[in-house]
Amino acid sequence: MGHGCVRRFPAPSPPMVLAAVLLFLHLLSGADAAGTAVTWRPWAKTQSLNATDFRFGGSKKYEGSSEFVHLRYHMGPVLTENITVNVIWYGTWQRAQKKIIREFINSISASDNRRPSVAGWWRTVTLYTDQTGANISRSLYLAAEKNDRFYSHGKKLTRLSIQSVIKSAVTAKSKPLPINPKSGIYLLLTSDDVYVQDFCGQVCGFHYFTFPSIVGYTLPYAWVGNSAKLCPGMCAYPFAVPDYIPGLKPLKSPNGDAGVDGMISVIGHEIAELATNPLVNAWYAGTDPVAPVEIADLCEGIYGTGGGGSYTGQLMDGQDGATYNMNGIRRRFLVQWLWNHVLSYCTGPNALDQ
Repeated sequence: MGHGCVRRFPAPSPPMVLAAVLLFLHLLSGADAAGTAVTWRPWAKTQSLNATDFRFGGSKKYEGSSEFVHLRYHMGPVLTENITVNVIWYGTWQRAQKKIIREFINSISASDNRRPSVAGWWRTVTLYTDQTGANISRSLYLAAEKNDRFYSHGKKLTRLSIQSVIKSAVTAKSKPLPINPKSGIYLLLTSDDVYVQDFCGQVCGFHYFTFPSIVGYTLPYAWVGNSAKLCPGMCAYPFAVPDYIPGLKPLKSPNGDAGVDGMISVIGHEIAELATNPLVNAWYAGTDPVAPVEIADLCEGIYGTGGGGSYTGQLMDGQDGATYNMNGIRRRFLVQWLWNHVLSYCTGPNALDQ
């Protein structure tokens, strides 16, 4: 891997007013009637933006810092024991694609990665505690995997049918996924030919928990889809750009797969929120648990120093021209920052002031 250098973008105009940003994030982070917490990537869908709009924003020491953000603990459980990630590969997945995602998950607890590292990014998550003062676990690892290559529930999934997919995986007669309601999370990943309710038009991923009436257990889960064929300009930005933004060129993805490299940040977003708010009654801002604003929602679209609004922040370029902001075990990744409730600003391992 090439050694990265700081990437700087011109800043011809000031950042948008913070209050507008917070309102924007609140609106985009809302849940639908099914109650799932969703993630947006990474700007409002508007036809009036152009390439210049995506390069504004001066350098700020503390990205997204604000005294107006009141992220509070609502006394629900968080994942303080060793976290196990159980993956369901739904649809057709290439071996190389799986390797990229597996390494990102395994990099979260790796201690010897080159800085800035994925493990350094996870340290922000471990600052959060439960009501006993116990911190979220530093240990997170890939526990089990299940392939559903024959599209057992079809190529069009609803939010409820996603729970049926999970039920099939944990109750399968052959090699079922382990059932771990206390510290397990279940990650359903759909291939690029699968459409999920609200995908592309509204969301790139979401998390919630399964209903005992459907699955038999209450299990924290997340869904993330590969947008490569359906909407890469929305969910794989900045490795793909929307057609309605003239003059903006996509950046080179660090692992040679724009769809999967775009998924990585959404996967990180959802795993971080599952750890801090697994049953949607722990850490979030606002008063409505149906539409919580969580630790990744508050930093949506911020990947480096100076980030905010529609500007990603200062990133790094490898010798091969690929753009990233943190290192895994062997690979590089681009992952959004997270809200640090101790300092009240968005933080990431590639911050220039660290």
